[in-house]
Amino acid sequence: MPKIEVSLPDRIENEIRRLVEQDEFVNRDQAVEELLTMGVSAYDVEEDEPTTGATEEDMFSQTVEDQQDPAMQDEPRDDGYTF
Repeated sequence: MPKIEVSLPDRIENEIRRLVEQDEFVNRDQAVEELLTMGVSAYDVEEDEPTTGATEEDMFSQTVEDQQDPAMQDEPRDDGYTF
């Protein structure tokens, strides 16, 4: 298993110490490993998925292209309002 060294803010170190003291984890190493695992899994990263190369600008353009002008719709829409 690879070993890494990290510097943690005091508040994070205190939280880890508190969790270990409250028997949430067996020891500090287990706490750090499980908390890091939970954090990484929160991102739901797929390693096998190739990157599409889509930029934020491409995503914005696609969103704009997907929008439809209500005046250009073929089907009349009954929104419930009458005069």
